[in-house]
Amino acid sequence: MANFVTIERGLGPGGRVAVVRFDRGDRINALSDDATRELTRAAQCFEDDAETSVVILTGGKSFSAGADMKAGGARSSTSTDVAALRRQFRKGPRLTRAWYEMDQVTIAAIEGFCIGSGLALAVALDFRIMARDAHIRIPEIALGMNMSWQTIPRMLQLIGPARTKQAVILANQSISAEEAYQWGLVEQLTEPGETFNAAMELAEKVAAQPSIPVAMTKQTINRLAGALDDLASHMDLDQLTLTCLTEDHKEGVAAFRDKRKPQFKGR
Repeated sequence: MANFVTIERGLGPGGRVAVVRFDRGDRINALSDDATRELTRAAQCFEDDAETSVVILTGGKSFSAGADMKAGGARSSTSTDVAALRRQFRKGPRLTRAWYEMDQVTIAAIEGFCIGSGLALAVALDFRIMARDAHIRIPEIALGMNMSWQTIPRMLQLIGPARTKQAVILANQSISAEEAYQWGLVEQLTEPGETFNAAMELAEKVAAQPSIPVAMTKQTINRLAGALDDLASHMDLDQLTLTCLTEDHKEGVAAFRDKRKPQFKGR
Protein backbone atom coordinates (compact mmCIF):
# COMPACT_ATOMS: atom_id res chain seq x y z
CA MET A 1 0.00 0.00 0.00
CA ALA A 2 1.19 3.51 -0.81
CA ASN A 3 2.43 5.66 2.03
CA PHE A 4 2.74 9.19 0.68
CA VAL A 5 1.48 11.08 3.73
CA THR A 6 2.99 11.40 7.20
CA ILE A 7 1.56 13.26 10.18
CA GLU A 8 3.44 14.81 13.09
CA ARG A 9 1.54 16.23 16.06
CA GLY A 10 2.42 17.98 19.27
CA LEU A 11 4.50 20.84 17.84
CA GLY A 12 4.49 24.55 18.66
CA PRO A 13 2.96 26.30 21.69
CA GLY A 14 1.30 23.76 23.95
CA GLY A 15 1.82 21.08 21.31
CA ARG A 16 -1.09 22.53 19.32
CA VAL A 17 0.51 22.47 15.86
CA ALA A 18 0.52 19.46 13.51
CA VAL A 19 2.30 18.95 10.19
CA VAL A 20 0.97 16.83 7.32
CA ARG A 21 3.67 16.04 4.76
CA PHE A 22 2.64 14.85 1.32
CA ASP A 23 5.75 13.57 -0.42
CA ARG A 24 5.90 10.92 -3.12
CA GLY A 25 9.69 11.15 -3.19
CA ASP A 26 9.88 12.82 -6.59
CA ARG A 27 9.68 16.36 -7.94
CA ILE A 28 6.16 15.85 -9.30
CA ASN A 29 4.15 14.91 -6.20
CA ALA A 30 1.10 14.04 -8.29
CA LEU A 31 -2.33 13.42 -6.79
CA SER A 32 -2.93 9.78 -7.69
CA ASP A 33 -6.03 8.03 -6.40
CA ASP A 34 -3.99 6.55 -3.53
CA ALA A 35 -2.54 9.95 -2.62
CA THR A 36 -5.98 11.54 -2.75
CA ARG A 37 -7.38 8.94 -0.39
CA GLU A 38 -4.44 9.31 2.00
CA LEU A 39 -4.77 13.09 2.11
CA THR A 40 -8.51 12.80 2.70
CA ARG A 41 -7.93 10.45 5.63
CA ALA A 42 -5.26 12.78 6.96
CA ALA A 43 -7.76 15.64 7.18
CA GLN A 44 -10.45 13.40 8.67
CA CYS A 45 -8.13 12.12 11.40
CA PHE A 46 -8.25 15.57 13.04
CA GLU A 47 -12.05 15.54 13.43
CA ASP A 48 -11.91 14.52 17.11
CA ASP A 49 -8.52 16.07 17.87
CA ALA A 50 -9.11 18.73 20.52
CA GLU A 51 -5.39 19.14 21.14
CA THR A 52 -4.45 20.41 17.67
CA SER A 53 -5.55 23.89 16.60
CA VAL A 54 -3.34 24.45 13.50
CA VAL A 55 -2.35 22.06 10.69
CA ILE A 56 0.38 22.78 8.14
CA LEU A 57 0.22 20.94 4.80
CA THR A 58 3.53 20.77 2.95
CA GLY A 59 4.79 18.83 -0.05
CA GLY A 60 8.15 17.53 -1.14
CA LYS A 61 10.30 19.45 -3.61
CA SER A 62 7.04 20.73 -5.06
CA PHE A 63 3.58 21.09 -3.53
CA SER A 64 1.80 19.08 -6.25
CA ALA A 65 1.61 18.72 -10.03
CA GLY A 66 -2.07 17.85 -9.74
CA ALA A 67 -3.73 14.75 -11.16
CA ASP A 68 -1.49 11.82 -11.97
CA MET A 69 -1.93 11.75 -15.75
CA LYS A 70 0.59 8.94 -16.21
CA ALA A 71 -1.49 6.68 -14.01
CA GLY A 72 -4.43 6.90 -16.41
CA GLY A 73 -7.75 6.53 -14.64
CA ALA A 74 -11.18 7.91 -15.37
CA ARG A 75 -10.05 11.32 -16.55
CA SER A 76 -8.23 9.82 -19.50
CA SER A 77 -10.66 6.97 -19.96
CA THR A 78 -12.71 6.39 -23.10
CA SER A 79 -15.50 4.94 -20.98
CA THR A 80 -18.99 6.33 -21.50
CA ASP A 81 -20.29 4.95 -18.19
CA VAL A 82 -21.51 8.19 -16.65
CA ALA A 83 -22.30 6.59 -13.28
CA ALA A 84 -18.78 5.16 -13.03
CA LEU A 85 -17.22 8.49 -13.93
CA ARG A 86 -19.32 10.36 -11.35
CA ARG A 87 -18.26 7.88 -8.65
CA GLN A 88 -14.61 8.29 -9.65
CA PHE A 89 -14.82 12.07 -9.68
CA ARG A 90 -16.28 12.29 -6.17
CA LYS A 91 -12.83 11.54 -4.73
CA GLY A 92 -11.50 15.00 -5.49
CA PRO A 93 -14.35 17.05 -4.00
CA ARG A 94 -14.30 14.72 -0.99
CA LEU A 95 -10.62 15.57 -0.48
CA THR A 96 -10.97 19.34 -0.71
CA ARG A 97 -14.15 19.35 1.38
CA ALA A 98 -12.41 17.39 4.14
CA TRP A 99 -9.67 20.02 4.34
CA TYR A 100 -12.03 22.98 3.95
CA GLU A 101 -14.29 21.81 6.78
CA MET A 102 -11.56 21.11 9.35
CA ASP A 103 -12.01 22.91 12.67
CA GLN A 104 -8.28 23.55 12.79
CA VAL A 105 -6.73 26.51 10.99
CA THR A 106 -4.89 25.15 7.94
CA ILE A 107 -1.79 26.51 6.19
CA ALA A 108 -0.32 25.41 2.85
CA ALA A 109 3.46 25.72 2.40
CA ILE A 110 3.99 25.83 -1.38
CA GLU A 111 7.38 25.17 -2.95
CA GLY A 112 8.15 24.46 -6.61
CA PHE A 113 4.80 24.39 -8.36
CA CYS A 114 1.12 24.02 -7.56
CA ILE A 115 -0.81 22.79 -10.58
CA GLY A 116 -4.44 21.91 -11.31
CA SER A 117 -5.92 19.82 -8.54
CA GLY A 118 -2.89 20.73 -6.42
CA LEU A 119 -4.24 24.28 -6.45
CA ALA A 120 -7.72 22.93 -5.73
CA LEU A 121 -6.31 21.50 -2.51
CA ALA A 122 -4.35 24.64 -1.65
CA VAL A 123 -7.34 26.99 -1.96
CA ALA A 124 -9.37 24.71 0.32
CA LEU A 125 -7.00 25.68 3.14
CA ASP A 126 -7.15 28.88 5.17
CA PHE A 127 -3.74 30.35 4.31
CA ARG A 128 -1.16 29.84 1.57
CA ILE A 129 2.56 30.68 1.84
CA MET A 130 4.51 30.44 -1.41
CA ALA A 131 8.20 30.48 -2.39
CA ARG A 132 9.17 33.34 -4.70
CA ASP A 133 10.43 30.96 -7.40
CA ALA A 134 7.30 28.79 -7.33
CA HIS A 135 4.41 29.07 -9.76
CA ILE A 136 0.76 28.11 -10.21
CA ARG A 137 -0.88 26.72 -13.32
CA ILE A 138 -4.41 25.52 -14.11
CA PRO A 139 -4.22 23.26 -17.21
CA GLU A 140 -7.69 21.71 -17.02
CA ILE A 141 -9.22 23.62 -19.94
CA ALA A 142 -6.16 22.81 -22.06
CA LEU A 143 -7.05 19.17 -21.37
CA GLY A 144 -10.63 19.70 -22.52
CA MET A 145 -12.25 19.62 -19.07
CA ASN A 146 -13.59 22.13 -16.58
CA MET A 147 -11.87 23.10 -13.34
CA SER A 148 -13.64 21.18 -10.60
CA TRP A 149 -13.30 20.07 -6.96
CA GLN A 150 -15.22 23.26 -5.99
CA THR A 151 -12.13 25.27 -6.86
CA ILE A 152 -13.86 28.09 -8.73
CA PRO A 153 -16.11 29.17 -5.83
CA ARG A 154 -13.10 29.23 -3.51
CA MET A 155 -11.00 31.18 -6.00
CA LEU A 156 -13.87 33.66 -6.40
CA GLN A 157 -13.76 34.28 -2.66
CA LEU A 158 -10.04 34.99 -2.84
CA ILE A 159 -9.48 36.91 -6.08
CA GLY A 160 -12.84 37.82 -7.61
CA PRO A 161 -14.48 37.00 -10.96
CA ALA A 162 -12.07 38.58 -13.48
CA ARG A 163 -8.90 37.12 -11.99
CA THR A 164 -10.57 33.72 -11.62
CA LYS A 165 -11.54 33.77 -15.30
CA GLN A 166 -8.01 34.84 -16.22
CA ALA A 167 -6.43 32.07 -14.16
CA VAL A 168 -8.76 29.28 -15.32
CA ILE A 169 -9.66 30.19 -18.92
CA LEU A 170 -6.14 31.14 -20.00
CA ALA A 171 -5.13 27.55 -19.47
CA ASN A 172 -1.44 26.76 -19.12
CA GLN A 173 -0.53 30.37 -18.37
CA SER A 174 1.83 30.20 -15.43
CA ILE A 175 0.97 32.47 -12.53
CA SER A 176 4.15 33.58 -10.80
CA ALA A 177 4.41 33.77 -7.03
CA GLU A 178 4.47 37.56 -7.23
CA GLU A 179 1.29 37.62 -9.35
CA ALA A 180 -0.40 35.15 -7.01
CA TYR A 181 0.47 37.40 -4.07
CA GLN A 182 -0.72 40.57 -5.81
CA TRP A 183 -3.98 38.90 -6.79
CA GLY A 184 -4.60 37.64 -3.25
CA LEU A 185 -4.32 33.97 -4.17
CA VAL A 186 -1.55 33.53 -1.59
CA GLU A 187 -1.04 35.52 1.61
CA GLN A 188 2.75 35.49 1.98
CA LEU A 189 5.90 35.01 -0.09
CA THR A 190 9.23 33.63 1.14
CA GLU A 191 12.64 32.84 -0.25
CA PRO A 192 12.90 29.36 -1.80
CA GLY A 193 13.02 26.62 0.80
CA GLU A 194 11.63 28.83 3.55
CA THR A 195 7.86 28.28 3.20
CA PHE A 196 7.70 25.66 5.92
CA ASN A 197 9.52 27.86 8.42
CA ALA A 198 7.19 30.76 7.60
CA ALA A 199 4.17 28.46 7.91
CA MET A 200 5.40 27.28 11.31
CA GLU A 201 5.87 30.88 12.44
CA LEU A 202 2.29 31.71 11.45
CA ALA A 203 1.02 28.47 13.00
CA GLU A 204 2.67 29.31 16.32
CA LYS A 205 0.96 32.71 16.36
CA VAL A 206 -2.42 31.10 15.72
CA ALA A 207 -1.79 28.29 18.21
CA ALA A 208 -1.05 30.84 20.92
CA GLN A 209 -4.66 32.10 20.65
CA PRO A 210 -7.56 30.41 22.49
CA SER A 211 -8.56 27.55 20.21
CA ILE A 212 -12.34 27.56 20.71
CA PRO A 213 -13.08 31.11 19.46
CA VAL A 214 -10.48 30.64 16.71
CA ALA A 215 -12.31 27.56 15.43
CA MET A 216 -15.69 29.28 15.75
CA THR A 217 -14.45 32.33 13.86
CA LYS A 218 -13.01 30.20 11.06
CA GLN A 219 -16.24 28.26 10.65
CA THR A 220 -18.38 31.42 10.71
CA ILE A 221 -16.27 33.09 8.02
CA ASN A 222 -16.26 29.95 5.86
CA ARG A 223 -20.03 29.52 6.14
CA LEU A 224 -20.73 33.15 5.25
CA ALA A 225 -18.21 33.30 2.40
CA GLY A 226 -19.27 29.95 0.94
CA ALA A 227 -22.99 30.09 1.63
CA LEU A 228 -23.92 29.35 -1.99
CA ASP A 229 -21.10 26.95 -2.78
CA ASP A 230 -23.00 23.77 -1.89
CA LEU A 231 -25.76 24.73 -4.31
CA ALA A 232 -23.28 24.50 -7.17
CA SER A 233 -21.42 21.39 -5.99
CA HIS A 234 -23.53 18.93 -8.03
CA MET A 235 -23.05 21.11 -11.13
CA ASP A 236 -19.29 21.07 -10.60
CA LEU A 237 -19.26 17.26 -10.61
CA ASP A 238 -21.61 16.91 -13.59
CA GLN A 239 -19.68 19.43 -15.68
CA LEU A 240 -16.48 17.49 -15.09
CA THR A 241 -18.21 14.24 -16.06
CA LEU A 242 -19.67 15.83 -19.20
CA THR A 243 -16.46 17.48 -20.40
CA CYS A 244 -14.51 14.27 -19.87
CA LEU A 245 -16.82 12.54 -22.36
CA THR A 246 -16.04 15.03 -25.15
CA GLU A 247 -13.74 14.54 -28.12
CA ASP A 248 -11.87 17.67 -27.08
CA HIS A 249 -10.94 16.06 -23.78
CA LYS A 250 -9.59 12.96 -25.52
CA GLU A 251 -7.60 15.25 -27.83
CA GLY A 252 -6.31 17.32 -24.91
CA VAL A 253 -5.04 14.27 -23.05
CA ALA A 254 -3.52 12.78 -26.22
CA ALA A 255 -1.75 16.06 -26.99
CA PHE A 256 -0.41 16.23 -23.43
CA ARG A 257 1.03 12.73 -23.70
CA ASP A 258 2.44 13.37 -27.18
CA LYS A 259 3.85 16.75 -26.09
CA ARG A 260 2.15 18.61 -28.93
CA LYS A 261 -0.36 21.42 -29.29
CA PRO A 262 -3.97 20.15 -29.16
CA GLN A 263 -6.39 20.69 -32.03
CA PHE A 264 -9.79 21.31 -30.45
CA LYS A 265 -13.01 21.08 -32.49
CA GLY A 266 -15.64 22.12 -29.95
CA ARG A 267 -17.23 18.72 -29.67
